[in-house]
Amino acid sequence: MSLNRACPDAPAPVIADSAAVLGTAWIGAGAVLAQGTVVRSHQEAVSIGNHSAVLENSSVIGTADQPVAIGQRTVFGHRCQVIGARVGNLCEVGNGTILLPGARLGDGCILGEGTLIGSGTIVPDQAVVVGRPGHVIRTASAADRERVARLRDGALELTTHPRGPITGQTAAGATMGRLYAYRDKTPQIAASALLLDSAELTGDVIVGADTIIGAGVKIIGDSHGPVRIGARVQILENTVLHLLPDNQLVVEDDVVIGPGAMIHGCHLAAGTVVEPAAIVCDYSRVGRQSLVRAGACVKQRDRFPDRSVLDGFPARQVGTLADPPPRPSWALSRPALATLVRVR
Repeated sequence: MSLNRACPDAPAPVIADSAAVLGTAWIGAGAVLAQGTVVRSHQEAVSIGNHSAVLENSSVIGTADQPVAIGQRTVFGHRCQVIGARVGNLCEVGNGTILLPGARLGDGCILGEGTLIGSGTIVPDQAVVVGRPGHVIRTASAADRERVARLRDGALELTTHPRGPITGQTAAGATMGRLYAYRDKTPQIAASALLLDSAELTGDVIVGADTIIGAGVKIIGDSHGPVRIGARVQILENTVLHLLPDNQLVVEDDVVIGPGAMIHGCHLAAGTVVEPAAIVCDYSRVGRQSLVRAGACVKQRDRFPDRSVLDGFPARQVGTLADPPPRPSWALSRPALATLVRVR
């Protein structure tokens, strides 16, 4: 993950045209938010250090109770999910990594692609971490540190430039996202649903009342079956919904889908929570009020009963909930949306 495309000495942050910043985030000098990246910062709860970079289609979500703080010259690869985590200086975070609320990375950590750091996990300085869940395999070597330096053009010094607030003036959701026809089908959106402006819907898609479709979401009904999304659903940052031909995709009422998920031609029953970066594959069915853990992969044609707890790659039922899953800390609400102003 190279920073060669951005000047490491730039005093101003670089925010791509297709990146989205919702709320007020504190962004350091020379920091980079690449194309398709979404930052959602409730009550100024996201801070990104000088010369750090969050690369394409990643999501960074911070709340007052679970803020995000990223140190200097740290690089996140493509499609990372950073939810309420703290990260030190000079870390190299692989593509598709997932950091969950309360996770903490020390300085100089290196995370392999697709690593999952669970809630509350503390990773020491200079650790090399891989796996889902992540485990430390060794301490970073001199060769590792040389590679990190090379990717930064040898610039490893920490600078004293102050971070500045990045904010906007337009309320999130004030401008609706884009709808595209496919053949004779155009998406149908309930009047009370909210489609953030960087979301895109295509083809045979119906969205129910009071549903929220987050920034960067893509819902693509360009196959031979419909996409049907119920009422009071949340589909959050940079999630993709699609399906194979001669199939259908059904998301029932009150489902919450976390940032960076992939939902493909499946059936999610009412009240289910899908955590960040989970994958649910074609022809599978997840029962009512179930919980799909972060980074889990529900494979094709699997069936799970109501209130299942699913985890693993591929996912297995690892437990049964006595009650419906609680509302996730990273979920949205209409009052919270009213406090988020859009920069991009």
